[in-house]
Amino acid sequence: MDVLRKKNVDDVIHQNDEVPGDADEGHGRLKKNLSAIDLIGFGIGIVIGTGIFTLTGLQAKENAGPAVTISFLIAGAVALLAALCYAELASAVPTAGSSYTYSYTTIGEIFAWIIAWDLILEFALGSAVVARGWSGYVAGVFDLPEKWFAEEGSVVNVGAIAIVILLGWVAMRGIRESAWVTNGLVVIKVLVCVFVIAVGAFYVKTGNLVPFIPESTPTASGSETSGLHAPLWQFLSGIEPATFGITGVFVAAAVVFFAYSGFEAVANLGEETKNPKRDMPLGLLGTLGICTLLYVGVCLVLTGMVHYSDLSEGDAVADVFDQVGLEWAGILIGVAAVAGLTSVILVDLVAMGRIGFALARDGLLPEAFRRIHPTWGTPVLMTGITVVVVALLAGFVPISVLAEMVSIGTLFAFVVVAIAVIVLRRTEPDMNRPFRAPWVPILPIVTVAACLGLMASLKVDTWLRFIVWLVLGLAVYFVYGYKHSRLNQVAEGERS
Repeated sequence: MDVLRKKNVDDVIHQNDEVPGDADEGHGRLKKNLSAIDLIGFGIGIVIGTGIFTLTGLQAKENAGPAVTISFLIAGAVALLAALCYAELASAVPTAGSSYTYSYTTIGEIFAWIIAWDLILEFALGSAVVARGWSGYVAGVFDLPEKWFAEEGSVVNVGAIAIVILLGWVAMRGIRESAWVTNGLVVIKVLVCVFVIAVGAFYVKTGNLVPFIPESTPTASGSETSGLHAPLWQFLSGIEPATFGITGVFVAAAVVFFAYSGFEAVANLGEETKNPKRDMPLGLLGTLGICTLLYVGVCLVLTGMVHYSDLSEGDAVADVFDQVGLEWAGILIGVAAVAGLTSVILVDLVAMGRIGFALARDGLLPEAFRRIHPTWGTPVLMTGITVVVVALLAGFVPISVLAEMVSIGTLFAFVVVAIAVIVLRRTEPDMNRPFRAPWVPILPIVTVAACLGLMASLKVDTWLRFIVWLVLGLAVYFVYGYKHSRLNQVAEGERS
């Protein structure tokens, strides 16, 4: 049983070329409609959202204090290391599937499947979580009934279901339309972030920033941060669990990594980019650069305007302006939060459609999932199934407790991409690389170490859930994917 078989890099590069008869069978190519600006728009659209509007206050209050700014810097630095690796592969091998396809060409089919299964978890869970958050913000802005919109106490979250269905239609309608909607929402989000920094700076009190890193405090036995809820490295080392201090900064960094988790969705759009050799590196690095600057600025302002212990865990950005007497600003920011979370959901849905398309093209999912709509140029069936699943999750399951799984899944994918850069440099030394990551293999090795370090700061129960998901994925692979893989069909044809 050859589970480590690999795809040829040249085959991957040309797999989106038009083949006679493909269009008639619904297997046409994805349309190249996107520029570097569109890619940055998609990137900012998925990155800026939950991180700024929810995680900032929660992690400052529970783990890092004002040093949550450092936590965002650490998470951003790790994401930047990974982005340099992504940029090399995405410019040289522009393809739907991103890290899934990269691992398929370097370390083998079974690892590629694991990464794809991991990405499905990341985008499905992430979009469902954000949809429920969107519903809550809308309820707050428009004073809607909690029975149908609240995270707690609602039997069916109608708001979450409605936004997923609406944005699913946009995602199916076409990548060009998705880009228009996303770019419009991104402009709103960026302007409001700049507004928060510019106006909030006048209300910053230096006393709120001291001490910048609160003193480490031992965690009581049986609390939410002990036992299986403790970071993995603390659990394995036997060190007494603690909050705040340097430990708290790294724990917060591992959690807020969720705020950067979606940027690799940009790499999934390689086949739909007009000039991927130039635009993919610009899209990836531009996204992270802009988002990290905005995150750091917002974190400093929030923790400077009010003491970190007084930050709201749900709507910190709007609440701090209420606390300093600027209620009108809080309303404005609440509206911006709705826009911000809307774009996150949309890009998640778009990315999942491309991952399913890539899997079906390789035979690891049924052939029907790779069919492209003749007019819209999108994988309609895969996107439609995604919308149904995410809508059900968002409507009926309170899954905020699983948000950390998005971070662990993303970090795991980053590890594989960094390894892929090293492997391809050895196995395909002459491959055309429009963008070359610097200091290889040192930079990818540092990337792997940094990602594993953040993963070790996530809770033990998060690791257990992640392992269960991977075991389920392996079962699906061996029951269906291995036998129906195109590489397996080719091998069987050669043996016969």
